[in-house]
Amino acid sequence: MNRTPLALIPYLIAAALIAAGLLWHAGDTLSGTSRVVSQGNALIGGPFTLIDQDGKVRRAADFRGRFMLVYFGYSYCPDICPTTLAVMADALEKLGPKAGRVAPIFITIDPGRDTPSVLKAYLKGFGPRFVGLTGDTKTIAAAAQAYRVYYRKRPLKGGGYAMDHSSQIYLMGPDGKFIANYDETLGPDGLADALKKQL
Repeated sequence: MNRTPLALIPYLIAAALIAAGLLWHAGDTLSGTSRVVSQGNALIGGPFTLIDQDGKVRRAADFRGRFMLVYFGYSYCPDICPTTLAVMADALEKLGPKAGRVAPIFITIDPGRDTPSVLKAYLKGFGPRFVGLTGDTKTIAAAAQAYRVYYRKRPLKGGGYAMDHSSQIYLMGPDGKFIANYDETLGPDGLADALKKQL
C-alpha cells in the first residue's frame, strides 16, 4: 500500500485551497457576479462648533438639509490646499444651480494663524460660496479627529513652521452622515461628475 509522506500533506492542502479559490473566482467571473460585502457606516464626521470667517459661531447642525463638502487645510499651505480648494470651486461652478445644495467648508488645522479675518481674505480667491471655519486648538483637534484627519506641525529651517496633513475632500449628506471622500486628483470635471451622482 502506498502512503503519502506526512511532509507532503501541508502542500497538498495548500494546493487544494488554491484550486478551490480559483474555481470560486472563475464561477463569479462566468456568472457576472461579485461577492462584495459591506457592513455599517464609516465613522467619519460628527458635530462641531467653530467660528466662521465673519466671526459667527457655526455648528455642523447649521448645514442640515444641505450636502457638506468638507476639506481640512491651512491658508499658509503652499500647494495642495489652494489646488484642492480651486478644484472644489470649479466643480461647484460646473454643477450650475445644483451647487446651491452644497456647502463647501474649509476647516483650518492651523488656528494659531488662521483667524477669521485671515480665512476671509484667503477664501475670497475661491469664490463666495466657501465657509471658512476656525476655533481654538482643542475644538479644531476634535473636529479633525471626528473626520479622521491627520495633521502635525513641522518646524522649518530658519524658523516658522508648516503643517503636514492628510488631504481628503469629504462629502457629507443632508443628514450629516458620511457619503464619500475624494482627492484633488479627480480634477474639477471628475469631482463634478461624482457629486452629480450623489445630489
